[in-house]
Amino acid sequence: MNLLECLVALALSMVLLNPLLKTSADLVAKQIQHEKSQALISEAERAFELIGRAIRMAGYRNIKSSQKTRNHFSKNPDIEVQKKTGYRGSDAIVVRHELSNGIDFDCIGNVLNMERTKNELVYLGFLLDRQAGIPKGVKVNGGSLVCQSLDREGRMQNTTLMNGVNSLLIEELKSSMQSDQSGQNLYRVVLQMTDGAALHIKLERTFSTRNLP
Repeated sequence: MNLLECLVALALSMVLLNPLLKTSADLVAKQIQHEKSQALISEAERAFELIGRAIRMAGYRNIKSSQKTRNHFSKNPDIEVQKKTGYRGSDAIVVRHELSNGIDFDCIGNVLNMERTKNELVYLGFLLDRQAGIPKGVKVNGGSLVCQSLDREGRMQNTTLMNGVNSLLIEELKSSMQSDQSGQNLYRVVLQMTDGAALHIKLERTFSTRNLP
């Protein structure tokens, strides 16, 4: 085989292989995108679990609570949605409740006890903030979902739960006839997740309070 035949054979091989290589590259890119998407959805589900648990506990009153605690309850809302106070106009939510007779946890896994309360009330908050430590002007993959809780001294502490959250929206829904009778309130929580590039995933869940009068 001479040089010309070699060149022709090489050219034919490239013509035949190019579509296969392109298809393989596309499959790899789609697989990477799928894995990123699943990771974002998994993070969102974890956030929904924590926020939903807090909403369900809002307003819980222990039968053994003192009159002093009841007075503090009357001065502070059991559940409070703060509109457009966070990163990119995101909402925030604050929940207060008493300690139960079982084992309660805050949003970062600490066991709740009287030390981690203020005026004998548990405080839990969720908000979206700009990612810490990122210089201004640098492109980021969304904001940071922050959990607010109380430390052992009863002081407020902020803990970053996850990044990649582009928006947090919380809406109190109009109660249906059934929820009016049961005294429950419904809240729709919407999370927009992003990888900072091509992926933008919007997920939402609805949670009901259990303890509000």
